[in-house]
Amino acid sequence: MKRSVHLVWPVAAILLWQALSDAGVVPADRLVSPLDVARGLVELEAVGLPPDYVLHMHVLYSLKLVASGFLAAFCLAVPFGILIGGSRTARAVLGPFFDFLRPVPPLAWIPVSMLWFGIGFPSACFIIFLGSFFPMLVNTISGVMNVPKGLVGAAAVLGASRRQIWWKVLLPASLPSILTGVRIGMSIAWMTLVAAEFTGTQDGYGLGYMIMTARDLQRLDLILAGMAVVGVIGVLLERLLCLVSTKLLHRS
Repeated sequence: MKRSVHLVWPVAAILLWQALSDAGVVPADRLVSPLDVARGLVELEAVGLPPDYVLHMHVLYSLKLVASGFLAAFCLAVPFGILIGGSRTARAVLGPFFDFLRPVPPLAWIPVSMLWFGIGFPSACFIIFLGSFFPMLVNTISGVMNVPKGLVGAAAVLGASRRQIWWKVLLPASLPSILTGVRIGMSIAWMTLVAAEFTGTQDGYGLGYMIMTARDLQRLDLILAGMAVVGVIGVLLERLLCLVSTKLLHRS
């Protein structure tokens, strides 16, 4: 019942949009109808944009790009976060460095990324890495620092080694905050994906590249179709991470 209620407003909005388009209230050159967007989706999969570069290929390329940048960020952000959050020395040494870099928007790194890696997969992957790294880092640091001192003290009294305290006390206790950072990091990674691909890709694949190609052709229907795909995949990724987070928290 709840799921059907959640669908009411999107369906109603689409029906209203279609009705306004049919009535001529919304100019076609400003906003195409939902049916035109649906036809654009079919065209993207059947014909491709550019030709033969069909929709599912763009989707797979973008997912691969996001997965590469996000996993690299996760593998660095969580260990650094645990280290900085659990060690005053590490916080004093590394904290100012990350505090300096964190306010810089990921998109501001695009020119630097293009100079370092050229145009293509590595450059876009680096931008996604930066976008997802800092939310996970900050949430991990916060989670570790907010672990009750009593838990650490009790583990030390029971004879736990420093390594055991880190991996069997600090990490499990800070897991909710870490998982929140993972969800935020994935959302930002998916948002920066399109902008990173706007810079161009040598491979000719990617949802961002596809949308920019549609812009060059002044095909608003294909632009909105690409945006719809980006939105749907973003929602599905969020739902998937929510499910994984819930199961991990129950087990821990």
